[in-house]
Amino acid sequence: MPEYLAPGVYVEETSFRAKSIEGVGTSTTAFVGPTRRGPLGGVPELVTSLPDFERIYGSLENLALGDVSDAARRLNFVAHAARAYFDNGGSRLYVVRTLNTAALASGALLSGGADAENASIRARFAGAAYNGRVLFREAARPATVRTLGTAPAGSLLSIRVDDTETLYTGSGATWLDNGNTALSLAGLAAEDTPGGADAVANLVTLAVDVIDADGYAQSWDELGYAPAHPRWLGTVLAQNPANRADALANLVAAQIGSGVSAFELAAAVRALPAVVGDTDGRRLLVLAGGTDGNAPITGAEGTAGSYADALATLSGLEDVSIVAAPGSSAYADAQAIQGALIGHAERRRAYRIAVLDCEPNQTPGGMRIARGRIDSRYAALYYPWVIVSNPLARPGRDDIPREIALPPSGFVAGIYARNDTQRGVYKAPANEVVTGALRFESDINFAQQELLNPIGVNCLRYLSGRGYRVWGARLASSDPEWKYVSDRRYFNYLEASIDRGTQWAVFEPNGERLWANVRQTISDYLYNEWRGGALLGTTTEEAYFVRCDRTTMTQNDLDNGRLICLIGVAIIKPAEFVIFRIGQKTADARA
Repeated sequence: MPEYLAPGVYVEETSFRAKSIEGVGTSTTAFVGPTRRGPLGGVPELVTSLPDFERIYGSLENLALGDVSDAARRLNFVAHAARAYFDNGGSRLYVVRTLNTAALASGALLSGGADAENASIRARFAGAAYNGRVLFREAARPATVRTLGTAPAGSLLSIRVDDTETLYTGSGATWLDNGNTALSLAGLAAEDTPGGADAVANLVTLAVDVIDADGYAQSWDELGYAPAHPRWLGTVLAQNPANRADALANLVAAQIGSGVSAFELAAAVRALPAVVGDTDGRRLLVLAGGTDGNAPITGAEGTAGSYADALATLSGLEDVSIVAAPGSSAYADAQAIQGALIGHAERRRAYRIAVLDCEPNQTPGGMRIARGRIDSRYAALYYPWVIVSNPLARPGRDDIPREIALPPSGFVAGIYARNDTQRGVYKAPANEVVTGALRFESDINFAQQELLNPIGVNCLRYLSGRGYRVWGARLASSDPEWKYVSDRRYFNYLEASIDRGTQWAVFEPNGERLWANVRQTISDYLYNEWRGGALLGTTTEEAYFVRCDRTTMTQNDLDNGRLICLIGVAIIKPAEFVIFRIGQKTADARA
């Protein structure tokens, strides 16, 4: 309470209403797995479209995994899953890259000496996609005494007399050559050429083009050779850029030793082989040695590049509600990766569901065995894989298959997001069209689904006249109270919304006033859910109850600082079996 010490009129702001709860998002997804390129570790990056994904994590080109010989298992599953996710209605996707014993691509400009005397261009991250080309091109701008006075610090000046060139670095009136001999500007007018009337003087800058193995290109110009230059090559292409955008987007980094002078760097660039047929005088540096390593592994938290470590980086992101590891079921460590994914979703206060892939080329009998290996209220298993057109197929390239099989998790996660946007998280994400599907790896019939559906395997089926659809909405759980995906996801939504919307109550005086405020806050929120059709019942009394009073707390609870609120909701169950009972009647029958 404020103190009133002097006579006067006091106006204060107060609140006469309960706090409100805002529903959390339910469609933000996270994919974990290997990609062509991109950052490893750190804060996962959010992408909102396929071009956004490709800019950071590379193209759809296949991975070159050293210990995987089967071409179908070397597909870039995460990139294809991202494409399927956005095609099926997804809009917000976090990606965490995994990597197993991969190597960096690099190319040497200066080598053979101590580290301080070497210079090279290296890929910022490991991966075979970085095995590309770096093209250097010098740009010359005519120099006068006036332009020398405004040139940036560390600029490079070329003065050529006949066939002899001398290079200087500096700015303003101070220019030194490789032997620390100063250039004399005495007696020259502002428009005169430094070096004399017979000299050709130019301020020289460097332009760099980087093209990766997949054809993605980046360019920089107006770069300097000397460390003093504001756009020095080693600063613009730093290994640890000052801003996040460059850290994500830059393909390469320049590692230039402290003992490398501007003259040595310029000589090294000029000594590179010329690009054949190029009229711009560009020089070529080939980057090589980058690899994608071996198939990813589960590993342990703290093991860089492992699935466990990648999932750990997602722990700090509160907005993720769907997690998947597209294609992990095709690797040797599939079962362990699946277990890590389930464990991540089951963490306390994670509020997530794991979308699990079956292994490729599975039979219904094999799926029954696979389902028997897992049991979780926070996971859903989908079968079979989806056959799609290969976006990498080209006319005349018979070595590239025109169709490929992809794991269902990317499609299903996008359908989850589409379902939430168009209907609501309380609606089961089933009886939904699988956009992009040509067919499924196995044509599941009614009898086979009668085997798989009761045990919690969600089938993707072709239905004549209705296309390719997700035809199952069950959790991979033996708990009869937690049967449907919509139950899990809607409870995740309720729990997360109430959790984050009632943080204001912590450390408030634990008495009747607080209890009434909490009851009102949660009741108002559930009333809106009921009005929106998410809860069952014709009245609010049938749809939900909220109790927070002395009947829910003992004196021991109060003494130990606990406020206990009991909430019950009647959630909507999906109409999984629609039954019409039809019988004959006589013409004069009344009922």
